[in-house]
Parts: sequence; structure tokens; C-alpha cells
Amino acid sequence: MAKQKYYVVWEGKVPGIYKTWAECQTQTNGYPQARFKAYESEAEAKAALARGWKASFAMAGVKSGSSASSGSGRKSSAGSGKAAGEAELDSLSVDVGSRGNPGIVEYKGVYTKTGEVVFQHPPIAKGTNNLGEFLAIVHALAYLKQKDSSMTIYSDSVTAMSWVRKKEVATNLPRDASTEEIWTLVDRALEWLRSNTYTNKIVKWDTKAWGEIKADYGRK
Repeated sequence: MAKQKYYVVWEGKVPGIYKTWAECQTQTNGYPQARFKAYESEAEAKAALARGWKASFAMAGVKSGSSASSGSGRKSSAGSGKAAGEAELDSLSVDVGSRGNPGIVEYKGVYTKTGEVVFQHPPIAKGTNNLGEFLAIVHALAYLKQKDSSMTIYSDSVTAMSWVRKKEVATNLPRDASTEEIWTLVDRALEWLRSNTYTNKIVKWDTKAWGEIKADYGRK
């Protein structure tokens, strides 16, 4: 059974504490410069809400950096269009949804700022979380290349990001009839990586500081 989490929304449609990721998304999707974070207990969430997002982010180890203050009163990194230590909203976020590991795997990519689904792959009969994340990142790269976009891609899987960088995967998932579907997709993704170049940054989503990634399936 998934452990209960509490989602603090400091800046969103209706600030407060929410008990599900879906409720948090409802309050933050499409809201410019939304500020939210997940906590393990209600007491922590209440204290964080009262403390404010700046102090809470600082306690979580998000570096404030040294930069000039923008007109909104938020710290802004030069030329980045985002506050220091915050996610770049003009980006794509990807994530995998699974039932078992190995098990049924699906993935999607969304615009980080709005939560709008850009692409999604239907459930694959058998795979792993990391292979699903890998496919999601490569799908995002191919999609953005087609759009001639250098937009940043966020993933919360360090392993999948490493596989993309190395253009190879390291998994114990066997190649057999039950895994043929995902291996066909993985082989195709590897071929794309070896045949294409890209300028997009692939960045680790900071779940501790920013809450669940925008593409999250809410199954934790």
C-alpha cells in the first residue's frame, strides 16, 4: 500500500494542503510559477505551509544563488526566465506508469508549465520502470527534434538519463516472447539515438524540492 503523502501548494489556484497528487495537479496545472512540494506527514506539511515556499525550499537544500530580483519580487537567474533553484517551466516532463516491476508499462510527456499531455504511449505488456523512462526521454527528444525545439526535458530517473547519454541500456529484463514488445521499442530508440544529434538538455527533476514531476501517474 502506498504511503500517504501531503502536498503543500503555496502558490496555485487554491493554496493549501492536499492529500493526493491529482488534487495537487488540479491546483497547479496551468498556474504560472506554481510552488508546491510533497511531505511525508501532515505535521510537516502544516509547518511548511506556514513557513512559506522560500524558507521551505531553502530547508530542502535548494540553492537560492546570487541574482537580481525580478519585478515580481522573485529571484531570477539571468536570462533563464525562472527563479534560481526552480524548475524551468518552458520544458517537457516525462514519466512512466507501471503495474509491477517488471510489469505493464506506459509513459507520457507533458508540458511542465501547463500539465498538457504532449504524447503518451499505451500500456506495454511487460517491461521495467527504467526502460519505460528511457523510452519516454527518447520519445521526447524525437518529438522536439521534429518541432525544431531545444526545449529542456525533465526526468526523475537518473538511470534512464544515463542510458540515453551512453546510448545503451543495462537491464536484466530477458528477451523472450513476453518482452518482445518493449525490446522492439528499445532497439528502435537506441537506433534513433545513434543516428541523430540533439541540443536539448536532459535534467533530473528535483522531487524533494519541487514535488512530484508533472507527468507523474499518481500511483506511488
